Amino acid sequence: MASKGQKFNTYTPEFRNEIALQYINENKSYGYLSKVYGISKKTIETWVRKYKQGRSLISDNRGRPLKDEEINYKERYEILKNYQAFLKAQREKK
Repeated sequence: MASKGQKFNTYTPEFRNEIALQYINENKSYGYLSKVYGISKKTIETWVRKYKQGRSLISDNRGRPLKDEEINYKERYEILKNYQAFLKAQREKK
């Protein structure tokens, strides 16, 4: 549980992937990686588990997409709106 005034470390997605790949490909242990990088074993275990499950490590700690992915959602929304307008026009032609 977090303490009042506690500071949290943030790590880049590239760094998270690098650590997960070191564990998987180079057979380095959680303990070794924890000592070398000063990160808790549990955090590294979580990153490796997410990487193995194919989940994106390119999101913030709450699972929200980063800014680049938010732009992608906006583009998808615009495409969907245009497609719905197209379908509505097709129905009106009939």
